[in-house]
Formats: sequence, structure tokens, C-alpha cells
Amino acid sequence: MSRITLEDLDPLGEEAAAGGEEEEEEGEEEEEERSRLFAHWEAVASTHRVSLPRDMAGPIVQMTRHSQAREPVPYVTLAQHEKCEEAAYEERQYPSGKWACVTKGEPMYEQSISMSFMKLMRYICKENSVGCYLGMTVPVLNEIHLTKEGTKLEREVVTAYYLPRVFQQNPPVPTDPEIHITERAPLRVITRVFYGMTTEETILREISLFWKLLGSTDTVLRETYIIASYENPSIPQRRNEVWFICRAE
Repeated sequence: MSRITLEDLDPLGEEAAAGGEEEEEEGEEEEEERSRLFAHWEAVASTHRVSLPRDMAGPIVQMTRHSQAREPVPYVTLAQHEKCEEAAYEERQYPSGKWACVTKGEPMYEQSISMSFMKLMRYICKENSVGCYLGMTVPVLNEIHLTKEGTKLEREVVTAYYLPRVFQQNPPVPTDPEIHITERAPLRVITRVFYGMTTEETILREISLFWKLLGSTDTVLRETYIIASYENPSIPQRRNEVWFICRAE
């Protein structure tokens, strides 16, 4: 039997040390990425008058890493109107489906949607009955209501996340009691794109512009609208749509 000397063990010790250093460097890089992303989202949250809890660091990293794999909410295009880019809009039919919904009534619209989306991010990332990342779908919907005068938004906003196709039949149960899984009925809408941050001011302006574009019509609701967001709040010029809801025939 050959003998193993101390000299033979030295290279093994060096390899183990090198491996340990690599793991430590990877851990440091991951922590740096985590801190950088958190700081960025924290700055965005402050513009919405919302404080970002430290426990959001994990969901932020996870959703950033999966940002390219986003499943679109299914729909059928019924008609397109493209007189020019500024006047373009589309009619769509969305099927029934299961959505995870949060309702908030904070003093500002931005506060309501930010707080609701943070809850949904936790649900999507791990705080659910299957304990894993569910996958992101787009758009996230924010259902709003205008006051009787039509000059302001009602405080209550419903933020809704469409369950990915694989979970539609058996949605994971949220651990947060404020998140409700809802079966939403089929929806016919007329949509128009706009870009940037969504505030009460910008939403009211977009609704007014869309009404001028459509002209007088009784085919859509006048009190309830949907703001659809396709990118996360940390993107300055994110894509949004305003949806006018068609009346049931």
C-alpha cells in the first residue's frame, strides 16, 4: 500500500482553499447585486411615497433574474384602429381566468398600486402553498373608479395578477390573507398605449384624451377603467395601456 505524505496533501489543500475563495467571491457578488437592486427599487418607491421593506430584496432579485420569461395574458384582437400613432387603439376580447387580487385604498393612487404589487411579488416568488416561484405574467391590471363628477379617482384600487397557464386550474393558495384568488369573467375592452409613470394626474389625462379620440359613445363604461402595466415600476418609461370596458351586450 502506498503512503500519502504531507507533500501530497498540500495541493488538495490549495484546491479546497481556492474553491472556498470562489464561493466567497460569488456570495459577495450576489450580495452586491442584491443591495444595488434594492437601492434602485427603494429610490423608485420613495417617488411613490412608499417605504420599501428589507424583506423585498429577495423577491426583487428573483423577479429581475426572470424578467425575460414573462407569460402574456391571452386575448383575441377584434379590431385595430391606426389613423396615426397618437390615435391608435385596439379592441380585444379576454377570456375568463383566475387572478390573484389585492385591494388598497391609500391616499395616493401610486401608494395603493405599489403596496399591492409588493404583496403580489411576495406571493409570486415564494409565499404560496407550493413554496416556489410561480412565474410572471403581463400585464398587471389596476382597476380604478372615477368619482361621480369624473374629475378624481376613488381611493380604492384593485390590483390583479393573472395566474400562469400551468396554475389556472389549481391556483397556489396565498399565505397573505389580503390576496384573493378570483375568477374574472370574460372581458371586452378598447385599449390605448401610453408610456411613463402612472399617477392620478397622468391617468385622468389619458382617459380624457381617449374619450376625445373615441367621441360620444354608450358602448363603454364611464365610471370604471383599467390601467394595464407591462413593466415593473423601476422602469421610468414603462409601457402602460388604458382600457375602456365594453358594456355587456
